[in-house]
This record gives sequence, structure tokens and C-alpha cells, in this order.
Amino acid sequence: MAEKNFDVVALGELLIDFTENGMSAQGNPLLEANPGGAPCNVLSMLQKLGKKTAFIGKVGNDGFGNLLEKAIVEQGISAQGLKKDNEVHTTLALVLKLANGDRDFAFYRKPGADVNIKPEEIDADLIKSSKIFHFGTLSLTDEPAKSATIKAIGVAEEAGLTITFDPNLREPLWDSLDDAKREIDWGMQHAHFLKISDNEIQWFTGKEDFDEGIKVLQETYPNIKLICLSMGPDGSRAYYKGSKVETKAFVQTGTIETTGAGDTFCACMINAILDTGLDNFTDEKLKEALTFANAAASIVTTRKGALRVMPSFEEVQEFLAAQK
Repeated sequence: MAEKNFDVVALGELLIDFTENGMSAQGNPLLEANPGGAPCNVLSMLQKLGKKTAFIGKVGNDGFGNLLEKAIVEQGISAQGLKKDNEVHTTLALVLKLANGDRDFAFYRKPGADVNIKPEEIDADLIKSSKIFHFGTLSLTDEPAKSATIKAIGVAEEAGLTITFDPNLREPLWDSLDDAKREIDWGMQHAHFLKISDNEIQWFTGKEDFDEGIKVLQETYPNIKLICLSMGPDGSRAYYKGSKVETKAFVQTGTIETTGAGDTFCACMINAILDTGLDNFTDEKLKEALTFANAAASIVTTRKGALRVMPSFEEVQEFLAAQK
């Protein structure tokens, strides 16, 4: 058995999120180039919680790619599995805040370096040296990244890793929502832990009631041992071994944007899996984990960007103490 040098290795997108940061003197929106991408946001939070992580993905061999490599290394994430593309530029995303508080995503990714990672560029030994393999669906939208993801999952399964999955639906990146549904179905077939949002489960299952939607998932994908549902300002739930645990959100007046909040929540639940073991949760342990995850996500909503601004364990503990 390979030596476990890492707690979590994640595969997927590493990109620049251009987020609004005020207005210029001419009345134009100012956009800040924030390092982002859901898998690396997850790894960044895990690093803050004392875990060892590594990333597998691809950026362009350009200024933005260099910025991203520097950013993840600064957070302590191993860049051993990061590749650079000499032909295709780093993927960019414009994240604009809508009047109702939601976000509108516009991607510059046809092509983008993140979907140009090839199966032969997957570091199998790196995957085998980890305890958990984490992924989403953005690496399943296009080839060759789709084939690379399938290969990576195969390596993880053969090595007996726990597999964690966050669909992280971004509609503009799919040719059709039918394609998205098919790939999310594939991802769920291979996952042991699922983090899913309220709008995603309603769309995927066709059930307005969350409990009914979860029941569909549990019956269809018995391999998933723990499902965590994030519901924004309405809190979160964990479904595990026939029980349901729910905790409230920490809604703050200082919220700026929600970018990275779901990734932060996901990372905290993966951290709980590492600390407790996927087969060893009690309702009390789940409630404690959900509360911590909700608090960490709430803190991130008060900060711009995500990857570089994840809270430490101590910050979350202080935040929770102040709520009592």
C-alpha cells in the first residue's frame, strides 16, 4: 500500500475569478483578479485546518497561470500535480453580483487550460499517496479533461481512497443541462460523500421537497454514505444512516459576496470525515461538524475572493464563541 503523504488530493479547475471591487472615477466596474476554482478553494480551507493537500490540474503557461501557481503554493497546497499549457491560456471567469444577491458567471474557457489536461498527465502515484480524492463536474464538461478525470477516479478507486464529490453546477459551461445531468449522475455513482446545494438537488431530482430529493439520491446511489445539503441562509443538513441532522446558518450583516462559501462548507465536512471516519459519525458529531462548517462559510462571505481568505481553525472557534 502506498504511503499516505497527503490527506486530500483534488482534481479540477484552477482559474482567475474577476470579481467586482468598486467603481472607477469614470463609472466603470473595477474587477479584482482573485485566484479561484472550487477544488483549490476546498484544499485551501483544508490547509487552514491543518491538513496536507495536493492539486491536480492545468493552467496556461502565462501570467495568470504563474499567479495561480504562486497562490496555491502560498496556501501550502502541493503543486506537484499542476501542469502548464503552452498553447491554451488560463481559464478566466467574470463573477458579477446581481441585485438579488445571486452571482452571474461568465467564463472565458473555449478552450481553457483547465479542460486541456490529458489522461497521461495525471499523476497516479500522487493520488495513491492520499486518503481522500475530491472532484467536481467542471472537469467533465470537455475532453480531454473528462478522460483525465475518469482515469483519476479509476486510480482512486483501485487504491481504496474515499471519494468526495461536489457537483458545483455552472450552467454556462455545459452544452446542455442534459449533458450536465448525465455527468453528475456519473460522479454520484463513484462518490462516498456528496455535498449538494438546494437548487442543485431540486434541479437534479425534480423534487421541490429536499427530503424527497435526498431519498431519491439515497435509493439511486447506495454507495454515498453521507450527503450534506447546503441551503444558504437557511442553514445545512446532513443525511446519514437513516438520520437527518440540521443546523442554522450564521447570517451576517457584513456579507459581501457568497463566492467560495459552498467550497468552505464542503472542506469543513471533508475535514470532519478525516477526523472522525466516514463510518463513525453520531448525530452529535454531525451537528458539531455542520455548525463549524456553517460558521466558516459565513466568515468567507464577509471577504472578497476565496482561495486566499479562508479562516483558520482558531478564527472559526472565536466566531462560534461570540455567537453564544
